[in-house]
Amino acid sequence: MIMKPGLRKFALTAHIASSVGWIGAVVAYLALVVATQTSQDAQTVRAAFIAMEPITWFALVPLSFASLLTGLVMSLGTPWGLFRHYWVLAKLLLTVLATLVLLSYTQTVSFLAGVAADPSADLDRLGGGGQFLHPGIGLLVLLLVLILSVYKPRGMTRYGWRKQQEKRKESQP
Repeated sequence: MIMKPGLRKFALTAHIASSVGWIGAVVAYLALVVATQTSQDAQTVRAAFIAMEPITWFALVPLSFASLLTGLVMSLGTPWGLFRHYWVLAKLLLTVLATLVLLSYTQTVSFLAGVAADPSADLDRLGGGGQFLHPGIGLLVLLLVLILSVYKPRGMTRYGWRKQQEKRKESQP
């Protein structure tokens, strides 16, 4: 089923907004990680760890699901299809992977925020430079998805090639 132009533009706008928003939320999260690793002020470190939790739950998680959902809508409602081109399939798999990793990391974020909220807690318990790992790799994955969206590398899956051949046979007299 192919969407009408107005609906397709609306869906594309929603997909771009949620995907770019997700990247922006990861950058904001990374800024807080930088603050936790570079600040000498205990209150700044505590505040940054505490702020990571709402960014995770109210920005990262909803935007990841919105990006995934709108991406599915776009692939199923446009000629690109979900399983016809390798780049669409790669975007789907990377987005699902990034969402699953994010969901598994939310417990860690909540734990760190809980520790930071306790004024008597030792800030050394909150970890060192390892805080960069998840958001750093996550940002790289999201940028790879963005690159795939812009460059759309050639290559059709076997399913896509078969569908293309069927369509050509139908259009010939």
